Amino acid sequence: MALVVFLRGVNVGGHRTFRPSLLAKDLSAFDVVNVGAAGTFVVRKPGSSATFRSALLAKLPFETKVMICDGSDFLDWETRSPFGRAAPERDTVRFVSILSEGGLRRSLPIALPEEGEWLLRVVASKGRYRFGVYRRHMKTIGYLGQLDKVFGTPATTRNWNTIAAITKILKGDQEKPAERQVRSRRSGGKR
Repeated sequence: MALVVFLRGVNVGGHRTFRPSLLAKDLSAFDVVNVGAAGTFVVRKPGSSATFRSALLAKLPFETKVMICDGSDFLDWETRSPFGRAAPERDTVRFVSILSEGGLRRSLPIALPEEGEWLLRVVASKGRYRFGVYRRHMKTIGYLGQLDKVFGTPATTRNWNTIAAITKILKGDQEKPAERQVRSRRSGGKR
């Protein structure tokens, strides 16, 4: 199964900047697909997790937390959504935070700020993943920055659009090779 890899705190505010597409190219032996600019990758031929981690760390131009996840977790969320069946509320964004370690056990939901109207809520938890929603508001970024403290361990957060892009890549990899070739020919070989 493919791996999904998240780098923590890269390409943010001019710190730890790099070009993820070039890193993916440098790791082409593992068939790495770059997803966006925040350090998110799908690794389609990872070999062992330890082997891939060593190769990745050797190519990174800086130190950062690396969260390596099993791709099957992401496919599972498509059928068993951590948000239930309800559509997202207007002006909210769904997200997942990936913890580097186990983190604190807290009852859910968690709302920030704790008093008044919430701007960020953590609504579900599964293993090292925390699922939530935030409102589009200028103050929200400050509450996202508090999640490490809330979880008791470093975490990296991605919005649900990124998770959907990851799932699409993973589902494409599950196609039979003949189906993938037909789709590739129809799209002019572009992926």
